[in-house]
Amino acid sequence: MAAIDYAQIHAWVEKQWEEHALPSLSEFIEIPALSPAFDPDWAENGYLDATIDHFVSWLGTLPMQGMACSVHRLQGRTPVLIVQVEGTAEGEVLFYSHLDKQPPFTGWSEGKGPWIPVREDPWLFGRGSVDDGYGGYLSVLSILALQQHNIPHPKATFLIETCEESGSFDLPAYLDELSDLLGTPNLVVVMDSGAGDYERLWVTTSLRGLVGGTLRVGVSKEGVHSGMAGGIIPSSFRIARSLVSRIEDEETGQVLLPELSVDISEELRGEADGIANVLGNKVWTDLPALEGVEPQTPGLSEIILSGNWRPSLSVTGADGMPALKDAGNVLRTHTSLKLSMRIPPGVESEHASEMMRTILEKDAPHGAHVSFEADAAANGFAAPPMVPSFRNVLNEASLATFGNPMQVFFEGGTIPFLAMMQEKYPKADFLVTGSLGPGGNAHGPDEKLHIPATKSVTTCLSAAIAALND
Repeated sequence: MAAIDYAQIHAWVEKQWEEHALPSLSEFIEIPALSPAFDPDWAENGYLDATIDHFVSWLGTLPMQGMACSVHRLQGRTPVLIVQVEGTAEGEVLFYSHLDKQPPFTGWSEGKGPWIPVREDPWLFGRGSVDDGYGGYLSVLSILALQQHNIPHPKATFLIETCEESGSFDLPAYLDELSDLLGTPNLVVVMDSGAGDYERLWVTTSLRGLVGGTLRVGVSKEGVHSGMAGGIIPSSFRIARSLVSRIEDEETGQVLLPELSVDISEELRGEADGIANVLGNKVWTDLPALEGVEPQTPGLSEIILSGNWRPSLSVTGADGMPALKDAGNVLRTHTSLKLSMRIPPGVESEHASEMMRTILEKDAPHGAHVSFEADAAANGFAAPPMVPSFRNVLNEASLATFGNPMQVFFEGGTIPFLAMMQEKYPKADFLVTGSLGPGGNAHGPDEKLHIPATKSVTTCLSAAIAALND
């Protein structure tokens, strides 16, 4: 690897973020570019296109050599931006980020709002700041830093989509359509992940997948006075509760379908121990549990594994139940429950969905009309093992920039495009990182970007890309 003067590059990175990247990112926050799932009129409104135009305008201010930009719009699909930078060394790197945003949500602090960029160091507030508007800026600056310091770099391709917050349902079509343009990357870099704290470089090595759907239990054609029908027509809620117990132990929360679990290796247990040693009790106390509530699985490492490498079921919504103020003494016609099952990497989501449907619909109690209608199926992600030399470079960069060693990270959430990218590029290595850490609050009120950590991640990424020349 070419010699890296971390202090020099980091000073340059600081200057670039302050002088033009952060001002441009602030203007990006002002664009209400809702993902298509939240804005059915996205094409007419034009906000997704506006984010791409804005980012391309920023690219035009950079002294990047060998750069070309192209915007792609397949019929009926959200736009995609491709940026290519000619390499000065062997190899290819594909960078991924997205520009679409979650809905505004409520509860923003006074003086703040989703489309109002507010800087209160160390934070930049606003929707899309950390999820994932900063990602394109960070990735581009990591290559420009190498150019400006005469350090060779591989060919760099930036894939920036506008459908991620809707599950990236448009991305597979573009991966096929733009296959020649995207090349054959040796490394895929994703800047849409999290961090356990802001004191080191965190590298995400796994994310869970997701199976979602609606369980519906119907028992009658119309609501009936509970004094007349109670105990005669079976309760739809009781049946729904018993059906859920087929797939989840109501005492422990353990998912009962063995097909939805994977073996947890000693290596994974060791990595969980490492995360626990760094974060300590924060793996539990950073969650907003009520006083006195205890974790489902005690022990810090077990908490980490249960939130990342074990399946878990959440009931996220219900229908067929009136609000409390409207509830009378009526035996209801049906109960519908929205089920969200997180599955570990290695479990095929479509198979898991079919297993759930089969178990839930089989032998309905009392002849109730039972159905499970799936509406989401996304595979998890497990990164290929890092080559020791590359891990050493990441560790060195984290020590030089943050003052602490690099740490691997597990994520319990789902990023569907990662499985798509891994399927498309099965021989590529993956570097999944980011600066979304505690308090970042993506998707919620007061979403915010930690500015110092973002600058440090930029420097670390530059070092990682330079290391590919070895």
